[in-house]
This record gives sequence, C-alpha cells and structure tokens, in this order.
Amino acid sequence: MNYDSTQLDAVPNDEQLLEENGVTSPVDADPIETDEWRQSLQGVVEQTGADRARFLLEALREESVRLGAQPTFTANTPYSNTIPVSDQPEYPGDRELERRIKGINRWNAVAMVMRGNKRSKGIGGHLSTFASCATLYQVGMMHFFRGKEDGLGGDQIYFQGHSSPGIYAQAFLEGFLSEQNLSNFRRELAQGGGLSSYPHPWLMPNFWEFPTVSMGLGPIMSIYQARFNRYLEARGLADTSKSRVWAFLGDGEMDEPESLGAITMAARENLDNLTWTVNCNLQRLDGPVRGNGKIIQELEGIFRGAGWNVIKVLWGSAWDEHFAQDHDGALVKRLHEVVDGQMQKYSVESGEYIRNDFIGGRPELQEFGARLSDDELQHLFFKRGGHDPVKVFAAYQAATTHTGQPTVVLAHTIKGYALGDSVSGRNTAHNKKEVEKRDLVSMRDRYHLPIEDAHIEEIPFYHPGKDSPEVAYVLERRAELQGSVPRRSVRAKPIAKIEDASFDESKKGTGTREVSTTGAYVAILSRMLKDKEYGKLIVPIVPDESRTFGLDPLFAQAGIYSSKGQTYEPVDSANVMFYKESQNGQILQEGISEAGGMSSFVAAGTAYSTHGVNTIPFYIYYSMFGFQRVGDLIWANGDARGKGFLLGATYGRTTLNGEGLQHEDGHSILVASTVPNCLGYDPAFAYEIGVIIKEGIRRMYQKDESIFYYITLYNENYAMPPMPAGVEEGILKGLYKYKPAADPKGKLRVHLLGSGVILQSALKAQEILKAEGIDADVWSATSYSELRREALECERWNMLHPTEPARVPYITRTLGAEPFPVVAVSDNMKIVVDQISRFVPNHFHPLGTDGFGRSEDRKDLRRHFENDAESVAIAAAYALSQKGQLPAAKVAELIKKLGVNPEKPSAQYA
Repeated sequence: MNYDSTQLDAVPNDEQLLEENGVTSPVDADPIETDEWRQSLQGVVEQTGADRARFLLEALREESVRLGAQPTFTANTPYSNTIPVSDQPEYPGDRELERRIKGINRWNAVAMVMRGNKRSKGIGGHLSTFASCATLYQVGMMHFFRGKEDGLGGDQIYFQGHSSPGIYAQAFLEGFLSEQNLSNFRRELAQGGGLSSYPHPWLMPNFWEFPTVSMGLGPIMSIYQARFNRYLEARGLADTSKSRVWAFLGDGEMDEPESLGAITMAARENLDNLTWTVNCNLQRLDGPVRGNGKIIQELEGIFRGAGWNVIKVLWGSAWDEHFAQDHDGALVKRLHEVVDGQMQKYSVESGEYIRNDFIGGRPELQEFGARLSDDELQHLFFKRGGHDPVKVFAAYQAATTHTGQPTVVLAHTIKGYALGDSVSGRNTAHNKKEVEKRDLVSMRDRYHLPIEDAHIEEIPFYHPGKDSPEVAYVLERRAELQGSVPRRSVRAKPIAKIEDASFDESKKGTGTREVSTTGAYVAILSRMLKDKEYGKLIVPIVPDESRTFGLDPLFAQAGIYSSKGQTYEPVDSANVMFYKESQNGQILQEGISEAGGMSSFVAAGTAYSTHGVNTIPFYIYYSMFGFQRVGDLIWANGDARGKGFLLGATYGRTTLNGEGLQHEDGHSILVASTVPNCLGYDPAFAYEIGVIIKEGIRRMYQKDESIFYYITLYNENYAMPPMPAGVEEGILKGLYKYKPAADPKGKLRVHLLGSGVILQSALKAQEILKAEGIDADVWSATSYSELRREALECERWNMLHPTEPARVPYITRTLGAEPFPVVAVSDNMKIVVDQISRFVPNHFHPLGTDGFGRSEDRKDLRRHFENDAESVAIAAAYALSQKGQLPAAKVAELIKKLGVNPEKPSAQYA
C-alpha cells in the first residue's frame, strides 16, 4: 500500500519530518504505549474510515492545546504518494495508443531542436524540460484540458515555457501545424512561417494564450486569472463555471518571489478552479534545486501552510508492491532521508551504486534489496510518479473534484527523462541541444518509429498519417474535450457606440475650481461606469490606494468585489463613502500588491480572447511602482495582446512633494515607450485625458487593435481650462499649440513645450519672457513617444523610397512653419523630451528632472531640478543667445534677476 496522512500503519516515525522543520523530536520513553495508540488509530481507520480518524485527531489536537501540551507543528506528510493505490481510479484511456502518441511527440520535440541547431548553429531550444513533463501534459491533453468549441472559455493553461517543443509536436500530430512550421522552430522570419521559441501570443496570435517563460509570471497570472474567472461569473459577464485554470511550473521556478507570493490569496478565495502542477525534476538550470534538502517536502509545507490541497505524485506503479511489503515503514523512511542531490545521482548511476548507497548495510532494507537485481533496482529508481500516467491521472482526477481549495500536484520526475545517458538527469541537461546517435536509436526503438538507420542522424519528423489510429485517437479525445489546446481566438464583438456624455464634462473645464489630473480622471471614470453600453464592462483595479487617488466615492457606486460579500460592518458604515464589499462588486481592490494588480489587469485585458467578453481594465497605481517594480508583467501584457489603461498616479519627480527618492517618478513614461504596443501619454488637462481615453476605447474595443495605454496622473491642483477648438488631433499625435504668443509678429520668438503639470511652468515662463520683450508660444506636449514613433516611420519610409517625395514628420511640419528655438520641459528626465530633438527644425533645449528625488516642497524641488518657470525662461533666453538674437550679457542679467544660483550643483549628480 501507499501512505498518506490518514494511514499510519507503516508510516515512518515523525522524527525525520520534525528535524527537517528544525525541531528535535523527543526520545520515545514508552514504545509499547506508542504502538497501542497507533493500533487504536489504525482500527478507527479500518472500521469507521479516514474521515472519522481525522475528526478524532483534530479533537485530540484541540484538547492537547487546552491542556498545555500543544503538539509540534509540521506541514509535511511522509515522502510517499498522497493517493493510496486503493483510491486510484481506473485509467480510462488506451494505454498503448497513448504511449505511442507520447513517443511520437517526444521524438518530434527532439527533432525540432536538433534540426534547428544543425541548420543554424546556436539557434537554441530545450530538450529536457518537455522530456521530464511529457506525461504530465499527455494525461491532461487526453483527458482533462477543455477547449472552446462549446462556445465557452474552455480551460486556461499556462504551459511551462521551456516545454514548447512538445506542445508544438502535439499540434503537429493534430494537423494544426505543418512539417515546415516545425522545421522553422525559432526561425519566425523564415518562408512559410515559423514557431516562436516560447509561448508568445504576440508572435502566434492563433495559438498561444499566455506568455510564461519569464519565470514566476505564469504562477501569479494563473492565480489572478482563476479569481477573474469567478469575478466574471459573479458579475454576469461570462459563464466560466466549466473553466479550470492549469499552470505547469518548474520546481526551480518556485524560487521566484512571484511564484509563491500570491498563493495565500488563492486559498483565501477558495479557488478550487485552479490546479498547479509543479514539475519536480529536482534541477534548476545549472544543478540541483535543493541538493542538500528535499524541494518536494519544502513545497508541500509551504502550500499546505497556505491552505492549498497538496497531492504528491512521487513514485510510479512499479513501487506499489514494495511499499505494500514495507510494514515497518523502513523503505519510506529511507526515501525521506535521501537528499535531492543524491536522488539525482541515482538517476544516472548503476544499480550496483544504488544498492551500495541506498541500501548499504541497513538490515531493515535487506529484504527489499534481495527482491531486486541491480538492473531492476536501477529501473525502479527511474520510475518516478510524474512519468506514470496512472498516478498522474489519479492526481488530476482528485484535483478537479476537490472543492474549497486550489490544488497543487507535486510531481517527481527526471529532467531529460528517456533522452539517454548523455542527457537524462545530468546537471547539463538544461543546456543540451543534441542527443547522441545511440540515444536516438534507443528512442526510435522504444517507440517503434519506422525510421531507418541510414536516416537516423537526419532526425526526420514523423507523422503516422491522418488516418492512423494514433491521430484518430487524439482527435477523438480532443473532440470530446471541446477542441484543441492551446488555441487563441478573438470572439468578443466590438463595442457598438461610445457615447460622448462620459467625456463632455471634461471638455467644459472647472472654472476657478482647482483639481488635479487624478481627480479629473476619477470624474471621467465615474461617468463611464454609468454608461449603458460599456459601463458594466469597466474593471477598475487599484492596489490599496483608493483613498489616496480619490476613488473612495466609487465604493458605493460600484462596490468592491469580494467572493464572500461583506460579512462585517465597516467602521465607516455611517459615512457616505464607506468601504463597501459585495459579491458582484466591480472594483478589484488588490491590497498592497502591484504584481497582483497587474496580473488582474492582464486577465481583464485579455478576456476578449480568453472568454469572448470585452472587459476594459483601468488600473491606477503609484506610478513609481509600475514599470519599475512589475515591468516584466507589463511586458507580458504586451506579449499577451492585453488591452486597457494603466494610470500612473502621483506622478512626477517634483510634483509628488515630500515623498522623496523612492517614490518620485520621472521616468515611467520613458520606460513605457520600450513596450512596442504601449501608448504613453503625459496629459496636463482634464479634456486631454478624456480625448485620450475615448480614442483608446475606440481603437482597442471597436477597431480591435492589440494596444494598451499608459497615462500619467498628477496630484497637484489647478484650474482645468475648457478645451480649445480643433485640438483633438494634436492631443492624440502628441503636440498642439495651447496658448499662442501675445504678439505673433514679435522680433524675439520662442516655442515652449510643456507636459503634465509642468505645462504650468511653461505658462508662467511665457509671462516672465513677455516682460523681457520675448514672445513665446506655449504648446502642450502630450506624448513625446508618439511623436517619435511617427517621425521614425517617416524617416524609414524616406530611406526605403529615395525617389519618392519625402514624408515630413508631424513634429517637424508643426514647428517648421515657425522655426523658432524650442525649450521643452517636463517633470521627467531630459531624455523623455530629447526623443524628438533631431526632428525639431531649430535649436532645441531640453529641461527635466535627471537625478534622484528629494523630500521637499514643489517650489524648491523645481528649482533643484531646474524645471520651474524661471529655469524655463532662462533656457529660452539662452537659446536665443545661441542663435545670436540676444546678447549673452542679457541672459546673465536675467539669471541674476530671477534669483537663480548659477553655481548650484547639478541635480543629476547631487
């Protein structure tokens, strides 16, 4: 029999489990009495069942606490399979056909990598990951993973990134990919189309759904996807009752903070629609995961402690008869003693070595050793649970029928399994790109593939034919499970109409009333939530800063989503803006977790393809903790073709006064430009925000463009002006003239470009300069990155069409009509405005906030960084002097007059 936590006959002594957790077990002073307790418990299990035994154990635990004899905590169970043989369901598939199918996929996965490297040396690819988890995928593909052909969302599957060759091999067998596709693995620009290295929806938009190869992202995104599925169901937006989220992860990947950082949320939300399978091949990229410990036991303790259902799949069926004869638990105890580094040694060593090391002179294991020859012993230790379909099926079946908790399956495997001695179990397995000829021959023979010896080194792809029993079986199973996976399809219908009512108010201005751009955004969002066409589709997301950003009025209007509703009376229940949670709430309040908020953003922003519903996420957060902290998740959102709006609130290196170095952001708008499908805007006024959001909804949810937006929001209050006529195009392109010079025919003219709140500096500088006889036009620069992108496209077209009339960038032709010196100022690093410098047809002078932030008030911060009105005026005068239009002495005089210290250290190095 196998052992679990409810069957204590033949369970090893707890001493090993306690010592692993840093606790020394006391010596057993009365072994006879201990045995009587064990036998009594065994009798309860045999006569009244495991549930009764669990109840009695819990009652005894509570009583021991009351008596002051609280038991030592251990979150571990013995180092054996969780599901006993007696509880294993009958395997429903054709084992022989599935074995052949798995063999074909293994071969083609190897061929893909090796042929690619022979064709273009060093192009890469991974052999060993899929080899270790082929059975874990096969059982899922044949019996569990649901497709979308029933019109629902199917299952969401986060495939382990390095296993992509095996997933492509399955798609080839099904006829979805061609042999040419496989030949072009990692050669996406090749004729006929290629295959991306890893799961990349941007590159294969009809195939992959979720980018996962940046380790740690798959785990956290899968948790928030499972929660978002429940959110959609609760709000009546989609039927996700049959959807299950699966994530396939590596044991080494569990070291990433994002991997384990949100597992308590999954348990707290009772996400029994979530199953993780951790491929425990005991190896990182360079060597053992826990060479001196046991990663499976460590992970079990972590997940059980966090409230997950844990299923360990450690040993294959070949071990069952040996465990059945392990009456005193000596075998399980010894398996627990062997650290992972040594267990890996067993996977590459002879049976003789294993006998000497594992059994040695231990009398309690001599009977076990006598039953096995050296070859049989070697074979036994190679048969780990993650390679046994019967054990894996039992685990998945238990996971999918378990209720109230998420489930993690810890599957014991060997990295590079079945790839031969040169790869299997080696520390170098991750970097192996080739398999030796003798191992290829062995693979061919093992899976009865009709490949002749003369062609073995060509590593030809093998397909048994569309009418073969293997293909018929695969297609039958996938039809039963509602279609092939992975598949990505866009089924959401475009939003029919965008009403102006949500945005009209922002165009009117606020008169003398002062508000921040954050406040202006909240007002727009509040009106959008009331829109009959798409208001219900909006998903406001915030990481525990709702009141900071002024979102608390939305608590009563939209409610905060909670799967449990609100089971308490909030302390502010008497207030109008009390903290309101409800089961159909619209706001996702993610706590202090930007990674969680971003994961929800990805889930909501891809729901148009995942579930066929156009949810529109608006994620507002402390700007500094977006691209800088969770930039990898933002990049993944771009890869996933996620849509929506990121709102970087409390933006600006001088605007967020008082907070200092760690919080003051002057570069996120620059980092946003590094994501190819992210459109970054730095608006100054409420009407600009309204125009940008309205256009964003049109492009993303009417035209179905795979883009998303980053919009900066500031917390400085000033009067919002009404929208001038005819500025919409300039707002969206990135630049428009906001306030012309008082005298358009003045002899001394400059252009002042301002962004965000620092447009106010440009406007004040305009007044200072006018008093000095210099006329300035003030422009609102809403997006330097969009100006640059358009200019680069013009430049490229001109280069490739030298005989055609040249295209002129928008920034060049806009300023070219009045070729005066340009001073560009923002609350960002100078490089942000410098993006357009070479496309400006005259002298260009950038001002910005290079250097670390400071805790100070705004006035002094702006003088420190030299982006205040006085600095703008000085820069304008200097630009004119460089053109020979103003004496240098006049500039020096202005510096003194405005009280600027010319010897002040540069903020860049201060």
